[in-house]
Amino acid sequence: MMTSDATVADGGVLVATGYYDCVRSSPMNRLLKTTLVLCLLTVLAAAAAFYVRPLEVADGVSHYNLWRAGIRSQYVQLGPYRIHYLEQAPNGLVAPMGTGTHSDQPIVLVHGLGGRAEDWTPMIEGLARNGFHVYALDLLGFGRSPKPDVSYSITLEQKVLGQFIDSQQLTRPDLAGWSLGGWIAMSYALDHPDRVRRLLLYDSAGIDFTSAMPLNMFVPQTPAQLAELRSYLSPHPQPIPAFAVRDVLRRARKYGWVVQRGLASAAGGRNLLDGKLGGLHMPVLIVWGGEDRLIPPAIGEKMHQEIPQSVFEIAKGCGHLAALECAPAILPRTLQFLNAQPPMSGGEIIF
Repeated sequence: MMTSDATVADGGVLVATGYYDCVRSSPMNRLLKTTLVLCLLTVLAAAAAFYVRPLEVADGVSHYNLWRAGIRSQYVQLGPYRIHYLEQAPNGLVAPMGTGTHSDQPIVLVHGLGGRAEDWTPMIEGLARNGFHVYALDLLGFGRSPKPDVSYSITLEQKVLGQFIDSQQLTRPDLAGWSLGGWIAMSYALDHPDRVRRLLLYDSAGIDFTSAMPLNMFVPQTPAQLAELRSYLSPHPQPIPAFAVRDVLRRARKYGWVVQRGLASAAGGRNLLDGKLGGLHMPVLIVWGGEDRLIPPAIGEKMHQEIPQSVFEIAKGCGHLAALECAPAILPRTLQFLNAQPPMSGGEIIF
């Protein structure tokens, strides 16, 4: 190999020109350079994708994390609809149901308007770690379930919930509902009292009240409207970058019609449960964010008064997203209620 003693200065670095020419032509070096270029292009493409569609990237990361945590993504055909749900069994194992052991006890989680099964992730993991077989479905029109041109009424979503429970052959599950999902869960429990072991309600809708938030805010069209909506959902919303705001508004424009349909049905006063909650005779837990601006704690107090055996718990410092943002505080109270023998009843607790 020929080398030269001549050197050149390049940015303060002395390079032996003959040696440089040799290394530059090495096949191994060319492979390394190609690999580095490909890695750089991949990183740039990922960064561009995240900038343009941050929600899709975040969803992909979320789905991967769910898989790593042992939460399975499943589908079930319910009539004409292929409904998506998440499932996690105790210790990641799928045991036969109905054997009578505590580890077999199923619990079904129902999200709220505009929500999805993933909203329950911290609760899913915590419940499964403590021996429950957890199911969280995407209601029709939400999450990864289909979005047909239908009414999205409480009656329709309750029918989907009932079909789901039947499809999994759940004889007497615990049933939990959040916000609009609480309304759906209560309606199912009233119609099928023998099919629900214990009922759990988190910042639930279902009885008549006047919201302080304008209804059109549920489908925000501007950054200001999105900021206002987030202030109703959480007492301390975290700032999000402008490019993420754009993507949230894009998704709202694409799927907001589903939310509007469900909201129109709920706001029409049909299927309200005022005066009917006394028909809930199973143990009932009512949990409320103490700083919920969307559905104020006074609504939870009214439900508690109509359900004599219910336990009403207020999570201080939490808002409407208490089951997500305050899961570390709410999960122990939920487990205490689920495991209590005899069942908890007739109390009010602030924690």
